[in-house]
Amino acid sequence: MARKRQAGGTPATTALTAAGIAFTLHEYDHDPRAQQQGLSYGLEAATALGLDPARVFKTLMAEVDGRLVVGVVPVSGQLDLKALARAVGGSRAAMADVRAAERATGYVAGGISPIGQRRAHPTVVDASALDHETVYVSGGRRGLDLGLAPADLVAVTGATTAPIGRG
Repeated sequence: MARKRQAGGTPATTALTAAGIAFTLHEYDHDPRAQQQGLSYGLEAATALGLDPARVFKTLMAEVDGRLVVGVVPVSGQLDLKALARAVGGSRAAMADVRAAERATGYVAGGISPIGQRRAHPTVVDASALDHETVYVSGGRRGLDLGLAPADLVAVTGATTAPIGRG
């Protein structure tokens, strides 16, 4: 079944609009050379938008006991795979293949949003998100972030929260 998209929108913005969730759009000029210079997509977004990296979250896909799981952690840290596995009741976790993540979500790497994915996946948002009034996640393409309340992020993704990030 094809998704109806709003003009100029992404599946993430369409999902938020359909759910009646307030959000803000934050666009920046993505520089493809940033990754060659050692800057991650998330840190590039935080820098370009002038945001605290602790409030900007990256979306990572992992395989936990053979199923895809979404981990959402601050761009200033890393995903703790053992903690992610525990959070979803699993025992072993590894980062998912990039192509598998792109196929499963409908987004390209560096623009994977936890919102509006092609198929719903178990999602865990790092508990630190709840420390902020607003957090920022990918809007579904490189160069676009969305600002929203952490409780709304959890609600729209059906996520649980747990300490899955590390320093």
